[in-house]
Amino acid sequence: MTDHNTLLDRLDGLKSRFEEVSTLITDPAVIADQRRYVKLTKEYKELGDLIKARTEYVNCLTGLAEAREMMGESDHEMREMAREEADTCERRIAELEEEIKLMLIPADPQDDRNAVLEIRGGTGGDEAAIFAGDLFRMYTKYCEGKGWKIAVSSCTEGAAGGYKEIICTVTGERVYGTLKYESGVHRVQRVPATETQGRVHTSAASVAVLPEAEPFDVEINEGEIKWDTFRSGGAGGQNVNKVESGVRLRYNWKNPNTGQVEEILIECTETRDQPKNKERALARLRTFIYDKEHQKYIDDIASKRKTMVSTGDRSAKIRTYNYPQGRITDHRINYTIYNLAAFMDGDIQDCIDHLIVAENAERLKESEL
Repeated sequence: MTDHNTLLDRLDGLKSRFEEVSTLITDPAVIADQRRYVKLTKEYKELGDLIKARTEYVNCLTGLAEAREMMGESDHEMREMAREEADTCERRIAELEEEIKLMLIPADPQDDRNAVLEIRGGTGGDEAAIFAGDLFRMYTKYCEGKGWKIAVSSCTEGAAGGYKEIICTVTGERVYGTLKYESGVHRVQRVPATETQGRVHTSAASVAVLPEAEPFDVEINEGEIKWDTFRSGGAGGQNVNKVESGVRLRYNWKNPNTGQVEEILIECTETRDQPKNKERALARLRTFIYDKEHQKYIDDIASKRKTMVSTGDRSAKIRTYNYPQGRITDHRINYTIYNLAAFMDGDIQDCIDHLIVAENAERLKESEL
């Protein structure tokens, strides 16, 4: 049972911080410091949600105390009304306490970011590339339903269709915090289009979801970037094939976790405009470095968890798509459904919701230890 006074004391402390932050974000010196301003505005929004919950919590506690007083009235009808009011307040207080406890757990600071989505065909040859294409279509449909935008930065098509690799940026509200649950190995069991004997094959594709880095998140010496341009291949008209719109960047970066210097190579070919391709390549470079520098943070979170839900080993098999049975199974939470056709058409929210609930339960349990 929650100690109301202890919870209120904690919320009162956060109320003071909320008032402090609301003053800071109007300070011209803070506004001029973009990194600090962005961080404070995010904190302001998160604290605002908590203060709103605190107000309702206080009102419910007050309403419960008043209802209990009225239950001592001599009038029978008044006592019944008071009893109903007390029951309503008690139910809502219990709900609010659970909501507030979750809100008090520090959120992943990267959840509100846009995301870079990388899908690669794995074991299974042509069928793996076809499945990677099916996954890309699934995510495209899902993102369209959410009102998010997808911009492909590079892709390599498979010989029989689909993609050996496709990389894109997804922009919208809380993209990374939603799509991060998709990172891992996705396995498919079905009869490939290339199979002549009707046998079921098992293939796989890997999905990586990375938080997109903001320009001020990482330091890059753009003067040390080596740029090459080349003609893009594939469909797209004469311009794509005859004009050097494709770009390739090379950058030597010292990994702070290992101390080793690594050469980063990134290509971008998706638009007919060379400056736009350069811009997308730079964005991918920032995200790559940001992801590498925060890998220790990600590993630390994963090491504390008994189960992998949204973070940890990206090479772990997370989900199986069984076409003969029309079944999808998410192995992290033993979640199985039989609506594969709709799922592959972008109807994946229910699965993500179950993963969010599982992670929140896990985080809540950790916070109480």
